[in-house]
Amino acid sequence: MPTPSRTELIETVTKLVLEELAGRGIVPVRERPRFVPVGVSARHLHITREHFKLLFGEDRELTRSRDISQPGQFAAEERVTLIGPKGTIEGVRILGPYRRQTQVELAPSDARRLGLSPPIRPSGRLEGTPGITLVGPRGRLELDSGVIIADRHIHMTPADAAAYGVADGQEVRVKVEGPRGGVMDRVYVRVRDDFALEMHIDTDDANAFSIATGDRLELILDEK
Repeated sequence: MPTPSRTELIETVTKLVLEELAGRGIVPVRERPRFVPVGVSARHLHITREHFKLLFGEDRELTRSRDISQPGQFAAEERVTLIGPKGTIEGVRILGPYRRQTQVELAPSDARRLGLSPPIRPSGRLEGTPGITLVGPRGRLELDSGVIIADRHIHMTPADAAAYGVADGQEVRVKVEGPRGGVMDRVYVRVRDDFALEMHIDTDDANAFSIATGDRLELILDEK
């Protein structure tokens, strides 16, 4: 039997403690939360320090422009140009801090504009992905791989996951209300101690459903 991960242990213990306290009447049984905040993620890239230096020069470091929703991450001042087989997109922002792999995240419409067919993947899974050319003020970089369309996902802490009744890697659905409402399938839950609760979708999904950053969407669990 495989040894449970730290995250799995935290989720299990949290759930058991809450159930025990509720059973003793110490705390009321709380209704499971239904809604999650959403963040719309425009095209961007994560970059290694080595690749950043090639594009911007040895004397430069990533410059923080503003913090973003996930703790410790930020939008940088620096931007690059993406060049694909059929097109170019300028002014694509870098997100910091530095990563172990350089990764470009696009919406499907961005990929078509560039002439690329990247797979839908979670962040960091870059095997078998297409490459791209990056151009900065001090250099040009040809990547053999690293372009993805990010999957729909929800960041949660272990406490969030226990409250919502979900687990790391679980696939859920999310309901959107409004004049262009509908249901998004294949939304993946990602659980880690240093995450902040937020669902991430790309600009194509946001436009299709008329969603804006800060909206709250209903998480649907299929009861078995």
